[in-house]
Formats: sequence, C-alpha cells, structure tokens
Amino acid sequence: MLTVIGEILPLAVGVAVSPIPIIAAILMLLSPKAKAMSVAFLLGWVVGIVVAIVAFTLLSSVLPTDDGAGPSVVGGVIKIALGLLLLLVAIRQWRSRPAPGEQAALPKWMSAIDSMTPAKGFVLAFLLAAVNPKNLLLAASAGLIVGSAELTFGQDAVVVVIFTLLAGCTVLIPVLAYLIASARMGEPLEKLREWLVHNNATILAVLVLVIGVSMIGKGLGSF
Repeated sequence: MLTVIGEILPLAVGVAVSPIPIIAAILMLLSPKAKAMSVAFLLGWVVGIVVAIVAFTLLSSVLPTDDGAGPSVVGGVIKIALGLLLLLVAIRQWRSRPAPGEQAALPKWMSAIDSMTPAKGFVLAFLLAAVNPKNLLLAASAGLIVGSAELTFGQDAVVVVIFTLLAGCTVLIPVLAYLIASARMGEPLEKLREWLVHNNATILAVLVLVIGVSMIGKGLGSF
C-alpha cells in the first residue's frame, strides 16, 4: 500500500495545484455570501475528487493482467497514453502564458461568482474537480495505479482518503482559515489571488509536464 501511496502523491499534488479552482474559492471568500459559498464550493471540490478517483479505480481494477506475474501491458499502454495527453495539456498551458506586462485572461464565469448561489458553487467545484481535463487525466492516472495494485477494500479506501485530502488541501486550507479568522484573511487572500492569476499557466505547464513524463516512464516500465 505504501508503494501505491508514493506513486499517487505527485498526482494528488497535481490536482491540488490547480490555480483556477483556488482563485474561484478565493473570490467566493471575498464575496458577500462568503461562508455559504466557500463551504459549498469546498464540498463540491472534495466530492468531485472522490467521484473521479473512485470511478477510475473501479474501471482499472477490471483491466486484464499478465498472469499475475508482472505489470499489465494494457495498463502500461494506458499510462503512456495518459502521459502523452498530459504533455499536450502542458504545452497548451505554456502557450497560454500572458506576455510580459499583459493581464492574464480568466474564465468569464468568474465575473458571476458574486451572484452565484451555494448550489451553483457546489456544481462548479464538482465540475472543476471531476470534469476539468487536467484533473480528469490526473484522477484517471491515480485510479489506474490504485485499481491495478490489487489492494484490499480497506487499503483502497485509505489510499483514496489520502489522495483526496492532499488533492483538496489547497481549497480546504483557505476556506478553513477564513472561517476561523475572516477579519484577517482578506488582504492575504487578495495577494494570493493576484499571484495565482499571473502565474497560473506557468505553474500548470511545469507541473503537468513533470507528471506526464513520469507517467510515460511508468508505462514503459510495464513492457
């Protein structure tokens, strides 16, 4: 189990370091309905992560193995494919970097956060966690590792919990900090938001590139 945890930790970090969801959570914390919106967003984010990794764990657990004597070639091919897709995501993110002095473009839906209901915030977070292409690929990669490891149900549950806590921590921590000390969190959150907006594409490009190369390496190791 420890080997599996070690393999999924970088993937969980990849999900955690998702600037757009973090920026959205910060904007909700700075909105008029901060508490209700941020808690709903956090719940949607966590549920989305759990649904994604559990779904891919179940799917990957039925993949054929090579007589139980070594890594599955089918699993290796899938890992290579996922790694290549992650490399494409990294290239796309790198090309979307703002030019020096240029303001980074953000999704248009962010301007509507102040008028969102908690239910819409929950759905938005769920989609960002479970349907967003980058996070979907990372969850698929983690699920493939967990599902092919032939762990017991209890071990699977522990691995999923660890993955979820690490992947969700970058939204969980700001929300909890705001709920505990809202009066002092306004300025730090705004500074963090500005930094993330400016460095969003670069952070994702480098991180996804490293994870993509790692997945390809693991896939090649199955042959």
